[in-house]
Amino acid sequence: MELETIAEISLAAANRGAEVLRSQFGKILNIQKKNITDLVTSADIESEQAIIQTIRRRYPGHAILAEESGIRDGENDCQWIIDPLDGTTNFAHGVGIFSVSIAFAFKQEIVTGIVLNPESGELFSAIKGRGAMLNGTPIQVSGSEIVQDSLLVTGFPYEVKPVLPELMIRFSHCLKAARGIRRLGSAALDLCFVACGRFDGYWEENLKPWDTAAGMLIATEAGARITDFSDRPYKIDYNEILATNRQIHDEMLSLLAIEVKT
Repeated sequence: MELETIAEISLAAANRGAEVLRSQFGKILNIQKKNITDLVTSADIESEQAIIQTIRRRYPGHAILAEESGIRDGENDCQWIIDPLDGTTNFAHGVGIFSVSIAFAFKQEIVTGIVLNPESGELFSAIKGRGAMLNGTPIQVSGSEIVQDSLLVTGFPYEVKPVLPELMIRFSHCLKAARGIRRLGSAALDLCFVACGRFDGYWEENLKPWDTAAGMLIATEAGARITDFSDRPYKIDYNEILATNRQIHDEMLSLLAIEVKT
């Protein structure tokens, strides 16, 4: 597998998607609702179409998993995992914190990842085993040793009511322990910001594979440790994710551990 070529096609596809997003950002959009809080805009759909067209021209037989169009069958060993607009709610409200996220999996292992913020121009990228980059410069996780000295980031699921009690307990534990907590609205960027040391730890639940696939590789290649809340090595179909700079990971696991009453 020629990973350099895969990475080049990923970048070309991300740039095509980003062009669509930039052209529609700040304008009146056709906004629809998947449910009461989960939005989809014409920008999501058109960005995804541009990304898939770019990939298909070079790899017409590869499988694709994309947020808006779902699964497209293809070669069993090769799959693209695409989020054409991670941070749709931000985008729809004119907040410039959103991204295009594209990962490539070979034999079910993520081997390349691209996360591009069209507004800031920041491009995070990684090839498995070769480190992570921000606009071509190597990045690594922070050196914070305790949560008290750490800035954390989290997100809330669209369907928040079923998990609200447990979510608020975890949030309270972390808020009391940390220097601060932010909520940006793009899981892909949250993971990349852990990768480059802006945040020391990130946790969230009820995400989808396209939310985390590319960012997970980028953070891992930058030195992050990524598990679920029970310390199992993270997989993109898991319900929980915890990504840290490694040094605060055990402390974060303790803060996220709660007894759920039945």
